[in-house]
Amino acid sequence: MDAVTSTPDGTPPPPSLDVEGLAYAYPDGHQALFGVDLTVRRGERVALLGPNGAGKTTLVLHLNGILTAGAGTVSVAGLPVRRDTLAEVRRRVGIVFQDPDDQLFMPTVREDVAFGPANAGLRGAELDACVTRALERVGMAEYADRPPHHLSFGQRRRVAVATVLAMDPEILVLDEPSANLDPAARRDLAEILLSLGLTVLMVTHDLPYALELCPRSVILSGGVIAADGPTPELLSDDGLLSRHRLELPFGFDPRAARR
Repeated sequence: MDAVTSTPDGTPPPPSLDVEGLAYAYPDGHQALFGVDLTVRRGERVALLGPNGAGKTTLVLHLNGILTAGAGTVSVAGLPVRRDTLAEVRRRVGIVFQDPDDQLFMPTVREDVAFGPANAGLRGAELDACVTRALERVGMAEYADRPPHHLSFGQRRRVAVATVLAMDPEILVLDEPSANLDPAARRDLAEILLSLGLTVLMVTHDLPYALELCPRSVILSGGVIAADGPTPELLSDDGLLSRHRLELPFGFDPRAARR
């Protein structure tokens, strides 16, 4: 999906995500972020890359107010992340964790997907339609009455995505979405993510997956944005990748890969 450039009245829409001067230190004194600036426009798909310990998780936890900034601001679709806005922010920011079992805890797939919208007040036919629509978007409608633990890992990941889609988020945040998937499940998930038409921020060490799904990438390293640009350009810069402990698979050439 192309980024949305204007609202019906012709004014530019607020970006899906706007982070300005974000700094954060943990209670033990460890400084994880040092003044991060990041804007993601509506409809963009952006990969967040970086070595372990770069601050990626700390940044993501600020997007829905699990952590609050020591300095700087975070806004989602123009809504500042504050104590009084947390309920709406958490509806707008859909986070899909690396392990789907962290999100699936109900007896059936249907109940898992219904959990969020039911808590938001949906009932009856409206709730049923919401659940069906979310499962159809990830190709899992026929599994609605199955226990999640009877599904394959890749199927559980798709259901986890559906639980987030049921809340109609502004931005989908994915934590290592390709981890532990076999090639077929990896491809299936990529096709689903490309079809959604949502703003996506994808945290990943899987550089070929970033190239496949995200036209833009941001490298976070040492708590600061070290690079921000077109994914093919960043992944073709061997020196940049080496400085920030990022590695392409042996023999993989981003210049030759199909995009």
